[in-house]
Amino acid sequence: MKRWYLYPFSLGYHMVTGIRNTMYDLGIFKSTKFKTPIINVGNLSVGGSGKSPMVMYLAKSLSKYYRTGVLSRGYGRLTKGYDVTNYDSNYKTVGDEAMQLFERFKNRFVIAVSEERVPGAKKVIDDMDLDVLILDDAMQHRAIKAGFNILMTDFNDPYFKDHLLPAGDLRESRAGANRADIIMVSKCPDELTEETKQYYISRIRPTKSQKVFFSSIGYDENVYGTRDKMLPDNNLNYYDILLITGIANPKPLLTHLAKFSQRVKHLKFRDHHNFSDADIKNIVAEYKKLGEYKLILTTEKDYVRLKTFDYLRDLVYYWPINVVIDRKEEFNQVIMNYVNRK
Repeated sequence: MKRWYLYPFSLGYHMVTGIRNTMYDLGIFKSTKFKTPIINVGNLSVGGSGKSPMVMYLAKSLSKYYRTGVLSRGYGRLTKGYDVTNYDSNYKTVGDEAMQLFERFKNRFVIAVSEERVPGAKKVIDDMDLDVLILDDAMQHRAIKAGFNILMTDFNDPYFKDHLLPAGDLRESRAGANRADIIMVSKCPDELTEETKQYYISRIRPTKSQKVFFSSIGYDENVYGTRDKMLPDNNLNYYDILLITGIANPKPLLTHLAKFSQRVKHLKFRDHHNFSDADIKNIVAEYKKLGEYKLILTTEKDYVRLKTFDYLRDLVYYWPINVVIDRKEEFNQVIMNYVNRK
């Protein structure tokens, strides 16, 4: 969203972030390096750009061969400090994104949270004897120097068309993309032409050492509920649907859901919304207004919060997503080359 009337304030923001980045570039501000391979998945903008599905993809792939860990800030949790996600954790203690990872993968890889990335990275690497660590959303957290950076940018709102906060949604200037090893254009339409790809590459203008990839959202064949029970017949067209979202950009989900059902009422909340009792009462009231055959549908991230409310536990279903990468084998090889080289 562009807010041109705030552009004068963006000039001040540009000066502050520019000075900060220069201090890191010159070594005046300390940036800690690690011997263990660290892959950062980040972006330049505020809001959803597909980081979480990419973190999932990398962690799942790398954990087949290496002792793998994921470190996030634990945004939205009610606690502070370092913690490792386990069966006693919930979204209030580790955040919804860490809990989402654990709900899907359990102990397949280590999932830790720490708002202080440097001590958090040291502790999880040493305590868990990791071979590789994935950082979630640390592009601007330059106190830690990742060995490999993946910059995510939304196909429908690419960073090269955006502007700095508060006039636009960029956390730092477009020049920050120069720190990336891979620039991933995410949430692309299913039918993406070579002409369109070349247009994006021409606007990105990658350096000789950078690679540009394209990816889309892939929805699971099944819709799941409590204890991984699947929606009967998986036929969404059969139901009146109350869609609950607390994510930055629900548009892709709405577009995909429209292919299956036109009987959808959408209740939209802000990203990482901490649902209150009043919210739940409103959700229940809206649910009761629906027809005889009805269900509550949400995202995988929102599900870990909504299912904690007793009344909703057996009513709410979620639709898992995965990232689908164009030239996947080449992408995988680039990642493996980095990890093996380290």
